[in-house]
Parts: sequence; structure tokens; C-alpha cells
Amino acid sequence: MMTRLTRRAALLGGAGALLSGCASKFRSYDGPAVTRLRLFKGDRLLALEGTRRTLRTYPIGLGFAPVGHKQFEGDGRTPEGSYVIDRRNPDSKFHLSIGISYPNATDVAYAAAAGRHPGSDIFIHGGPRTGIDPMNVRDWTAGCIAVIDRQIEEIYAMVRDGTPIDIHA
Repeated sequence: MMTRLTRRAALLGGAGALLSGCASKFRSYDGPAVTRLRLFKGDRLLALEGTRRTLRTYPIGLGFAPVGHKQFEGDGRTPEGSYVIDRRNPDSKFHLSIGISYPNATDVAYAAAAGRHPGSDIFIHGGPRTGIDPMNVRDWTAGCIAVIDRQIEEIYAMVRDGTPIDIHA
């Protein structure tokens, strides 16, 4: 027969396990594979594409100076062109993040010709700064693509490293 203390400990332990599972930022995904990401800067839209259809779309925020292709570190622009998802950061200060392969060889050469650095560390991430709502003040990053935390959790689960991403003006 369980004592009152043992029963209470068992109930609290079970409740704690249940709640910790709900609070996890790591989701699972077992649907169709994401074969390409398409980002439309002008429409502030990210589309996750499968082989037969668009699987999900998300409203996005961009760099603080979103018009035009990223050329130099600190310009506040989000890159344009074809890249790949090349890394992920489960410990991102922006909740979760997946990296984009910017800069490519062309980006590096352009910046070098101008005697500048092209910048780096372009990610799709969550976690807007405190007080910033990407649905309200969208373009707040240094050149990254921002979504809300719940959305980056889905994207992080669905998108694999090596997935192409096309970023359109």
C-alpha cells in the first residue's frame, strides 16, 4: 500500500514529466520531406516546399534595411539568391535557428573588391527581441529571417541541412 507521501511524489513526478514534455522547443515531424525553401522578401513570406506541393508558409521579418541584396557586414540587408541550409543552432539566443550558407564565393569576391567584409551568420530564427512582434515591427534583424518561436520550432523540425533555399526580392 502506498503511503500518502509516496503517492504525492508519484503524482508530482508524473505531472512534472508531462509538463516538461509540453515545454520542449524540439518538435518532431514525420510528414513529407521539405525539398526546397522559397523566401519572397517583398511579400515577407517563407514557403517550405515538398515534391508535390507547398507544405507550409510563414510570415517573416527581415533585416532592418531589407531592400536589395546583402553586400557588406552591417548593411542590415537580407541576402538574395540561391543558398543551402548548412547548420543548426539548438542553443541560439533567438530560441532556435537554422543557418543559411551566405556568403557564397560571389558574395565574398564582391565584398573583397570593395575592401569590405560580406558579413556572415545569416539564419532563420525565432525569438524576436523583447517587445518586438514580427507581425507588427517586422524588419528588425541584422540581416537574418525572423519568425515567431512556435514557427521556428516547426521549421527546425521539418528542414534538414543541405536543403536549398532561394531568396527572391
